[in-house]
Amino acid sequence: VQLLESGGGLVQPGGSLRLSCAASGFTLANFAIGYFRQAPGKDREQVSCISSSEGSTLYADSVKGRFTISRDNAKNIVYLQINSLKPEDTAVYYCATGIDSKCIWGDEDEYDYWGQGTQVTVSS
Repeated sequence: VQLLESGGGLVQPGGSLRLSCAASGFTLANFAIGYFRQAPGKDREQVSCISSSEGSTLYADSVKGRFTISRDNAKNIVYLQINSLKPEDTAVYYCATGIDSKCIWGDEDEYDYWGQGTQVTVSS
């Protein structure tokens, strides 16, 4: 069971990236998937979540309107599209599988398998 993340990089303010969270050894569609981020010197925070069956989504206020989480069940991948990037979005971004099929917000104990993280740096 493994989550493989990709898509991070260095981008200028206002730019966009698409992060990918791919599963190996299990089916992502069976799980709620959360995205978290950790900036230097700060605690890890949740930025988004997508539920299993309904595909309902949640976003932190700080990213609402700029980030979009989605699933491609055929490819077994969850995407986080991040637009209008700001320097304060600089962080390592992680995806994680939820213990529940619905999104449980802000509690890392409700997420069991984690990706390795992908670095997003927003700088001019």
